[in-house]
Amino acid sequence: MAVAAALGSLGAVVLGTFVVALLLRWLWDALVAVTRFRATCRQLNKFPIPPWRNWLLGHTGMGQSTEQGLQQVDALVARYRHGCLWGLPWLPVLRLFHPSTLRPLLSASAFVAPKDELFYSFLKPWLGEGLLLSRGECWARHRRLLTPAFHGDVLRNYLGIFNQSTRVLLAKWGVATVAAGGGPVGLEVLQPLSLLTLDTLQKCIFSHESHCQERPSEYIQAILELSSLVVRRQLQPLLHPWWLYSLSSDGQRFARACATVHAFTADVVQRRRRALARLGHQAWRDGHRGRSMDFIDLLLLTKDENGHTLSDEDIAAEADTFMFEGHDTTASGLAWLFYNLAGHPEHQERCRQEVQELLAGRDTADIEWWLGDMVPPPLVPKEDLSQLPFTTMCIKESLRLHPPVTAVSRRCTEDIPLHDGCIIPKGVTCLMSIYGTHHNPDLWPEPEVFNPLRFSPENSKGRSPSSFIPFSAGPRNCIGQSFAMAEMKVVVALTLSRFVLRRDTARPPPRRKPELILRAENGLWLMLEPLPGVA
Repeated sequence: MAVAAALGSLGAVVLGTFVVALLLRWLWDALVAVTRFRATCRQLNKFPIPPWRNWLLGHTGMGQSTEQGLQQVDALVARYRHGCLWGLPWLPVLRLFHPSTLRPLLSASAFVAPKDELFYSFLKPWLGEGLLLSRGECWARHRRLLTPAFHGDVLRNYLGIFNQSTRVLLAKWGVATVAAGGGPVGLEVLQPLSLLTLDTLQKCIFSHESHCQERPSEYIQAILELSSLVVRRQLQPLLHPWWLYSLSSDGQRFARACATVHAFTADVVQRRRRALARLGHQAWRDGHRGRSMDFIDLLLLTKDENGHTLSDEDIAAEADTFMFEGHDTTASGLAWLFYNLAGHPEHQERCRQEVQELLAGRDTADIEWWLGDMVPPPLVPKEDLSQLPFTTMCIKESLRLHPPVTAVSRRCTEDIPLHDGCIIPKGVTCLMSIYGTHHNPDLWPEPEVFNPLRFSPENSKGRSPSSFIPFSAGPRNCIGQSFAMAEMKVVVALTLSRFVLRRDTARPPPRRKPELILRAENGLWLMLEPLPGVA
């Protein structure tokens, strides 16, 4: 009995000690959290705060993905110039729109300034651990392995695909003008341009001809549905928790569309993997002589410094990511470029003359990588795409005025000092406003004016690279930006060689709508008229 009593007393002492230790640990963690929060508040108090609704709700509901929301960004930029604090008092967000505040974030290591997971997590079931969503060593390894797939020598092989897919769209538009009696016809341009870019990507990534511009494709429709569902979920906070979203009708549609996309990608990757294993690497390369490799081929053959390859799951995730990131962004850029050229016929005509001079005397009307034998000796053959300098200026100015992606977010893993002594505290979400930066009057006088000459060589001198960031910048910039620029040049050049673009004056000006990409409410409508004498 005495022993039992002693053990009971000892047990009570141990239990009491354990409870006290837990309480002390909890108090210590609470003290550290409060101290860190107060330090964060002191650092954030150095940033200006726009008027908010009240002390409890902060700016909740004051920012919208609408035309009014973009006009609000214009007002914030005009007043605060470099950045401001936004959001809830206990969940602050730094909105940044000047190189002085953007540059430290953009130049920081991907380990120091990774993407914020709040919104991007919605894409995870679809895109997996592709470059857009991966972090840390996984991201760094994939970035190294994927970079050769976007080299100029690889892009050169895609130009024929760009030309082919563009001609399919132009033929459809030609039929529409004929049906309208050969005169101008009003058309919505963003949706068909999105199908064009999807068509291009399917050929470049999978060597697959779906004819999606001419007839429905289950795979393409699944991608379009996934993009739409992600936007809808973003606007419905009640569906943000995955367990609740998976029970909703939208969540079930999302799961079915994911299954369709994943099945298609996995089938292509696995079939190629089996063929590669059967033939061997050298025989595989020999079999591709005289024809280009697609994205899947290149990823199957790539190896890291240790000789390790990407897994099937890695390749599928990168292919799905390329399809997602490459179609809507390029389509948005093209649609707003057409809109801007339609509103400035003098710039449109100068681009057209540039294209006509490039194509004059050729047997083909395609945009090619090299002029080759077309250039008489002793001149050096030149790259077609580099012979469109004013067209390139127009593309860049349109990307400035209407950036396809209006903002990207980062959450710092350590404090980041700014040039003025302010500090971006660890753990704070930073919303890097691409739109706000591109419309900052300190960087771009008369920012609402479409002026391609801003990007002439003489006017570009001394400009901070961080003032023009349609593809982001720094270690996590868009790996496919050269692909996108090349495709945009081909599409606009071939379009202007066949059609005159005009704005549809019977319709009100488009109201911008920033979602995953910059769209227009009710579509982006233009008048297209065939050029005289062009078949």
